[in-house]
Amino acid sequence: MRAALLIALILWAGAVPGLTGQDPAQLPVGSRTSWVIAGPEEVVGWFTFDPTRVSDRLPEFVRFVTVGELANAGIPWAVQYLANHAAHTAWGVSFLEIVRADTFAINGREPSWPEGGAVAVWFARILPADPTAQLGPGLPLLMLEFWVPDSAYAAFMRQQGYHATYADVRVRRRDNRWEGSIAGAGFTVNARCTPIGAESGGPSSSGSQVLVPPETSGLGTIIRVAFAGHRERMCSEASSWTIQGHHPLTEALAVESASFQFGYRLRGGAYARAPGH
Repeated sequence: MRAALLIALILWAGAVPGLTGQDPAQLPVGSRTSWVIAGPEEVVGWFTFDPTRVSDRLPEFVRFVTVGELANAGIPWAVQYLANHAAHTAWGVSFLEIVRADTFAINGREPSWPEGGAVAVWFARILPADPTAQLGPGLPLLMLEFWVPDSAYAAFMRQQGYHATYADVRVRRRDNRWEGSIAGAGFTVNARCTPIGAESGGPSSSGSQVLVPPETSGLGTIIRVAFAGHRERMCSEASSWTIQGHHPLTEALAVESASFQFGYRLRGGAYARAPGH
């Protein structure tokens, strides 16, 4: 299972060999904003999901990556998953992340954090709908959800070209266990992670991503990020995710083990979407 997880991490994290060292690589010119995250601590889980539940969020110029195509490419976890869920060939693949950070700032402005305040994201793997099209360097992801526990800051993010909505997001450490929670409109998420085993990653671990806001956001932007210094530990088998209420996430299914990720520094910015995108 560990080998399968490493493959999954390569697919989802989008490692880029050209990014090394503690500081991310320089972003392309033309950014409307400056986004900095430093000192993060996060619980991350990987989930399949029914794309028909979020089809209105998918811009026309991209498509979801499916479990079926990963299985056809020989990705072990996808092959095993379809052996147990044969009807899910067309399901998408995604990650859910609850993260606190020492620094989370866009253009120098940070949220007003409640006690234990954090942000949470639900991002899905995507590819250009046109195989010849290019979205630029980095792993492309659709920002299905981005939750912030400060409604004024969520509005500020949208004004700056970032998709964000309000939810009460918290992260707490209890002894060696990390607990994350999301309380949104009509749903709740609770995560528990006890990190175990050796740490992986470090100063040379880095990557980049292309974040596409959902079609329903009305934003004509693409967010580009680069990060370096990424570190990770696996969560114990006793760790868990509980998702309840009315949200497409309630039908999502966890795959592989959750992980505790930390230590990286991220730089990002919002860019005007190119014509045809």
